Amino acid sequence: MKYLLNLLFLLILISCNNKEEKKIAQHTDTENLISKDSFVPIGFNKLPKKYIEQKKILVESFFNKHINTRDDFNGGFLVAKNGQIIFEKYQGEANFKTNEPITEKTSLHLASISKVLTASAIFRLVDDKKLTLDDKVQSILPTFPYGKITVRMLLNHRSGLAKYGNFTEPEKVWGRSKTLHNSDILDLMVKHNVPLNFRPDTKFAYCNTNYAILALVIEKLTNLSFPEAMQNLVFKPLQMNNTFVFEFEKQKDTVSQTYKSTKEKIPYDQLDAIYGDKNIYSTPQDLLKFDLATYSNNFISEDLKKEIFKGYSYEKKGIKNYGLGIRLREWETGQTVFYHNGWWHGNTTSYITLKKDTVTMIALSNKYTRKVYQTMKMSALFGDYPFELDEEGSE
Repeated sequence: MKYLLNLLFLLILISCNNKEEKKIAQHTDTENLISKDSFVPIGFNKLPKKYIEQKKILVESFFNKHINTRDDFNGGFLVAKNGQIIFEKYQGEANFKTNEPITEKTSLHLASISKVLTASAIFRLVDDKKLTLDDKVQSILPTFPYGKITVRMLLNHRSGLAKYGNFTEPEKVWGRSKTLHNSDILDLMVKHNVPLNFRPDTKFAYCNTNYAILALVIEKLTNLSFPEAMQNLVFKPLQMNNTFVFEFEKQKDTVSQTYKSTKEKIPYDQLDAIYGDKNIYSTPQDLLKFDLATYSNNFISEDLKKEIFKGYSYEKKGIKNYGLGIRLREWETGQTVFYHNGWWHGNTTSYITLKKDTVTMIALSNKYTRKVYQTMKMSALFGDYPFELDEEGSE
């Protein structure tokens, strides 16, 4: 009898181990994340097991030292190469009141990483011949009051548009008591004759208004709401099943909440219904799916990618630049890092894609921390990038 009990225990233990191994495999094998009929690029070499093990030790050490320093990270973290996940971590809570845990399926607010996805919808429309990058915005949105601004200028932040958070704040214009929507921004520009901050295409100035207007462009060209258009153009084709555009009136109580570093909940304000520049929720695994698709000409054409992944603003010397919906760090020694960070309320986020080395790094937090911006430094673990692994990160 004792022998049978021991044998039964051994069989259960083996079964549990096998299940655990399968669970781990789902997090390291691209084919389990995206099916073959998606936009997955082909030709990535499968990483040797030893390479994954070695890099995992380095990445996990970096994560614990620079991002999860006091075991206080609240969100999702992922690093992958060739589409294979080397290390991922999910911890903390989506809602501290209900104690809802953050898992790999928990959708978190991307903040300004949303701009990367909004831009990708524009690129799909360009490839579909619905518009060109140099179309005047006024030709699509007839009431748009600035005749010289093009779609490209919205994408690369060279339009000169004023920040909607500034020009709508006075009570005589809009104020803080009413919820602002994208259509309101356009209407207020017209009604109050809001001036440009500078002549279009003369310099770079990061401005959320650009992407709020791009969302209206997408709606006009697709004849769909922005949430529906993003599902059709980006999320469904890439099987980003846990990604959606936040609809304020419907979902404000059900999405993951946002917190100060002290875990104090941050209340919504009058700007929380604006989308395009922010308000897309996603997961690290879904963003990995998106990043993989950017290597495929089936998702975005090769000619268009040449326009996307180049800098447009060289008026000032330095390594920082902006492409179309993506930030760049360009060094004179030839290295380039493509990335976008985000910060909205307590949501702080970072997305880095090393195109030359086919590496993806993602950190999403719904509790305020600047530590997520340290993620970019890990580039030095995968290529000849001029980062010191112990230097201070930046937003």
